[in-house]
Amino acid sequence: MEEDQLTEEDQLTEEDLTLLLSEKALHDAAKRNEVEKMQDLIRVGVNVRAKNRVERKALHWAAGAGNEQAVRLLLQRDRHLDEEDSFGMNALLLAAWFGHLKVLQVLVAHGAELTWENKNGLTMLHCAAQRGHTKVLEFIMEDLEDLSLDRVDKAGKTAFLLAAEHGQLEVVEYLIGMGCTHDLKDKEGNTALHLAAKHGGCEVLRRILETGLDVDERNTDGLTALHMAVDEDHSACVELLLRSGCNANAQTNKGLNALHFTAQRGFVNMTVLMLEAKTNTDVVDSQNRTPLHIAASKHHSDVTRLLLDAGCDLDIPDKRLQTALHIAAEDGRQDLVEMMLVAGVNLNLTDKQGKTCLEVAARGSHVILVDMIIKADRFYKWEKDSVSGGQQPPWEGRPLTFRQDHQLETQHLRSVLWRLATKHLCRGEWRILGQHWGFTSGHMRAIEQQWTGSKSFKEHGHRMLLIWLHGAVLAGDNPVKGLYEALVEISRTDLAESIRQKANADDMHPRICCSM
Repeated sequence: MEEDQLTEEDQLTEEDLTLLLSEKALHDAAKRNEVEKMQDLIRVGVNVRAKNRVERKALHWAAGAGNEQAVRLLLQRDRHLDEEDSFGMNALLLAAWFGHLKVLQVLVAHGAELTWENKNGLTMLHCAAQRGHTKVLEFIMEDLEDLSLDRVDKAGKTAFLLAAEHGQLEVVEYLIGMGCTHDLKDKEGNTALHLAAKHGGCEVLRRILETGLDVDERNTDGLTALHMAVDEDHSACVELLLRSGCNANAQTNKGLNALHFTAQRGFVNMTVLMLEAKTNTDVVDSQNRTPLHIAASKHHSDVTRLLLDAGCDLDIPDKRLQTALHIAAEDGRQDLVEMMLVAGVNLNLTDKQGKTCLEVAARGSHVILVDMIIKADRFYKWEKDSVSGGQQPPWEGRPLTFRQDHQLETQHLRSVLWRLATKHLCRGEWRILGQHWGFTSGHMRAIEQQWTGSKSFKEHGHRMLLIWLHGAVLAGDNPVKGLYEALVEISRTDLAESIRQKANADDMHPRICCSM
């Protein structure tokens, strides 16, 4: 009868095709410490060593769950207590990993291999340290013999390094008290400081600093604990390291300092913190990139703003001879270009292809950027002439911008300029006007890069007129007077009077469109 019942139950489960239903039931009972059910299953002949698809058997489950009675029952039938699963974990390691001291003691008493390690080289000491099981560690270190406190796993980590990495403060304290070696490094050259900083264990980091480890120790890539804390945005750890006297300007093997990391990740608060620590904004990495280059390439506007406000050098070229403005122009980033133009940048610098940022923007058909850069170029020249002439900047007190003009006070005049460009100016006349107003041949070519057909000259003329208007308004000039005189100069007296009358027809904003 029992044999018939066993045969009926011994069907493959849908959950685990490697176990029979009865074997799966034994595993489940071991997990729940259902000793009586386990005894019934064993009595009818269920294989106590049956393994699932990850090579785990009932003893593994019972040990991992801390079920002492189930473990004792299984050990009566299963003498292979050191068998491992597909991860190299045996019952002893599972008990240590989950902190089940009594089960661990039972397994040790039954002769478990004390130096067993899993596929990553973790011993029961490593498992207990990583998981923060201090009581288990005390048993291992005080009641067992011949266990090395500084034994390393396959990554070169000791129990102390694992505890630091996983933020196990109590374990760190215990291991320090037991006399572990503090300054050992893993295979990547990381000390306990590196690992604690990387994972944000601020209290652990504080305790490790008290051991006297070199706060600026570098790993194989040249990273210090500061770099790791910054890269993971652990501000409390960074503040602690700075108070401990770390080098805020330390560079990695690739020349990166902390600001390169904040720029890469777009960490605003961390950037503020590092700028307050006087971190060098203009240091270059192995590609000759400053933090500004990286912030621009990653389109991190807020970090870019902070770097600019800190007075970083905008004109440093990278290995491709690109400035940060070249990068922003190539990517069509209006926000970044605007910031840099307002901050003041050398627009004459060329990249490896001999292109200025204006030519880069034009090549990418970034029309708005082209117009912004031309406005800035004209403004810089006018500003230089004004300063040398002792003039007071008329725009003081108002924000400087090179974006498209949407002011209500210039709306009427902008409409006049649109009609002038699209209805009245003949092909080529916009260029003559531009030359009269000091537009360079480079400006003209950049504007003409946008080609929409045989009537493109109308759009080109309109853009040139709006760029001119921007400069006239900034300079505090009378745009109506300037337009009238320019039309007369190019022998379009017929247009000059007509445009003057239309421009002066708007009495709402006399400050901009005042009568002559």
